[in-house]
Amino acid sequence: MPIKIAILLAVYNGEKWLVEQIESILHQAYVVQTIFISLDLSDDDSLVLCKKLAKQYSNIQLLPYGERFGGAGKNFYRLIHDVDFSGFDYVALSDQDDIWLPNKLSHAVAMMQAHSADVVSSDVLAFWEDGREKLVKKSYPQKSFDYFFEAAGPGCTYVFKASVLQDFQAFLQQRWLQVNQVDLHDWMLYAYCRSKGYQWHIDNKPLMRYRQHANNQVGFNSGFKAYKKRLQLVRSHWYRNEVTKIVTLVDPQGKSGFRLNRWFLIRYFWQLRRRPRDAFALLVMIILNLY
Repeated sequence: MPIKIAILLAVYNGEKWLVEQIESILHQAYVVQTIFISLDLSDDDSLVLCKKLAKQYSNIQLLPYGERFGGAGKNFYRLIHDVDFSGFDYVALSDQDDIWLPNKLSHAVAMMQAHSADVVSSDVLAFWEDGREKLVKKSYPQKSFDYFFEAAGPGCTYVFKASVLQDFQAFLQQRWLQVNQVDLHDWMLYAYCRSKGYQWHIDNKPLMRYRQHANNQVGFNSGFKAYKKRLQLVRSHWYRNEVTKIVTLVDPQGKSGFRLNRWFLIRYFWQLRRRPRDAFALLVMIILNLY
């Protein structure tokens, strides 16, 4: 039996890159995929292009168009809320501007089976138009409470068992307004799955090229400007507020043992972020009352 995978593709002003990305998805090896496109209200000719692609390929479906989501997170929440996952074995998330290597999906399925995992994500290879490339490593060992403080990596690497995303879909439909207050869908999904005890494998083999350009909503954060921006987000309490939202949604009764107070965070700082440097940086911010 062929492996059936639903691809959730969020698009906004993606005319420039969309064809290359969709072609890389359609050329995935050893799987049968259906691509569901949600197009945020756009200023370019993305709608014309998406309609053309949906007419050209029977396995591309364009969801009803005309709504302003205002960010990738809300666009993906819409996809998860609206798509029927029955009949699929797995579900994968896709950005509009990356390039998938031909074995991205088949490798994710193989890793899921090898590690008895419910969800797989991975490192990625960031690339720029000037030819630069850099590995974005996310496959540091998972910690007891890391899911309250970070995603598992770029959401475009996530591949779920369909039953897992159906579980989150029910949760999303019941708490639509509250979940939509969480800006980053990839963080929300990781937190939900980990809090429910689903097994999540972060693979160290990058099988997609992660395009970097001025229009990236998040992208690969590196260099002084990126760290300055992160510090500003922390000092504005955006980060703390997002953590609070996620804890309230996925662990309202504190069954995980996690406590959102200063002394608990200091004592267990090593369990809050996967990368050692990030754990120490968070500790310093907590001690200095920057967090």
